[in-house]
Amino acid sequence: MIIEQIYTGCLAQGAYYIESKGEVAIIDPLREVIPYIERARKNNAEIKYIFETHFHADFVSGHVTLAKETGAPIVYGPNANPSFEAIIAKDGQEFQLGDITIKALHTPGHTMESTTYLLKDETGKDHAIFSGDTLFLGDVGRPDLAQKAADMTKEDLAGLLYDSLRNKIMPLEDEVIVYPAHGAGSACGKNMMKETVDTLGNQKQMNYALRANMTREEFINEVTDGLLPPPKYFPLNVKMNKEGYEDIDEVLKRGMASLSPDAFEAAANETGALVLDVRHQDEFVKGHIPRSVFIGLNGDFAPWVGSLIADVKQPILLVTPVGKEKETVTRLSRVGFDNTLGILKGGFEAWEDAGKDVDTIKALSAEEAKETLEGKHLPLFDVRKVSEYNAEHFIDANNAPLDTLNDHLAEFPKDETFYLHCAGGYRSVIAASILKSRGIHNLVDIAGGFADMKKSGMEVTNYICPTTQ
Repeated sequence: MIIEQIYTGCLAQGAYYIESKGEVAIIDPLREVIPYIERARKNNAEIKYIFETHFHADFVSGHVTLAKETGAPIVYGPNANPSFEAIIAKDGQEFQLGDITIKALHTPGHTMESTTYLLKDETGKDHAIFSGDTLFLGDVGRPDLAQKAADMTKEDLAGLLYDSLRNKIMPLEDEVIVYPAHGAGSACGKNMMKETVDTLGNQKQMNYALRANMTREEFINEVTDGLLPPPKYFPLNVKMNKEGYEDIDEVLKRGMASLSPDAFEAAANETGALVLDVRHQDEFVKGHIPRSVFIGLNGDFAPWVGSLIADVKQPILLVTPVGKEKETVTRLSRVGFDNTLGILKGGFEAWEDAGKDVDTIKALSAEEAKETLEGKHLPLFDVRKVSEYNAEHFIDANNAPLDTLNDHLAEFPKDETFYLHCAGGYRSVIAASILKSRGIHNLVDIAGGFADMKKSGMEVTNYICPTTQ
């Protein structure tokens, strides 16, 4: 028996390759499916099943393409109603894979069709669960994302999740291994551990939601407390996962069209496409196409694209580092942004060489910021999360979180210069690019963010641990 977790850090997502006696099951595959096919071919094995734990909201799964390429059936749990052909498993239904068995445990709560897959080894002993978004390490799936009936609240779903955990998962033996669909950084939960594999016994000890003496009411209150609004692209990804999507080869072919600076400029004017620059923030600050938006590949690229651009049908033109063209289009497609129209040939340098207009962002080092700001009460905006700001922030700093930046536009001075910072310099450049694309240019970015500014000796509030807020 082979079990491989295929973890994608930028999505904090775990897909799984399971093999026994030449037969393979894939659980929650990514959009690009060739690696799974090649992995099976290398072992002279055949992909027999494609298991989906639920209709994912934060990424587009590769189930439709993988089924098309291999002929393997897609399996969902009870209550799923996809637009394509699939096996809708009954609660407790078993699937044979070589010498092992995979049993569907219907565990609604995160979504109504959420299903945990229990793997039994060749002796019939419970070995592992693939828990999807039902059970994470350190947390459970948020109960407010489901495409649910109008008369169901997040509290109703949390109650179902409580029952699922208590009746289906917690009775399993402590040595059962837990393989979740996500880890720390995912927006599908709020308190996930950085580890991506654990035993159920340790989770019973470590995970607040699995406390043995926890009442149903306590569970509902704690699981629903502090939930931030889900990213706006989530329902659009659910729709794609439920109804199907364009083949990724077609997305790559269109999205990787190489455009000269003149053709790139013409395409932007004719289509109204968003120009998305994915280089490092330091390069973007020094020079970029006017009104382009920065979201760098080196940060949490896909989640920020989903949160800030939101509409997966938005036409996009790309400015990428040379050699990163395919990676960029692929990572966009993972979260459903398929309408990429092309890439600037030769990168930003070609744009400059063509004599096109160039914009910059004024920036200060942390030391320069200290000299400029200290004791002067100039407008300073912290674009970190509310929880980060509440834990510790600079005296007189205003909080304008990046994910809700549009709600704070009226707060930025119209004529006076104002200053932006985040934790390390990535998010503040995203914020600056968005503001400049809206015609707000009287801003200065502070490179290195909170970390470097604090080291410089700028005065901060007393630290409050986020867990006590």
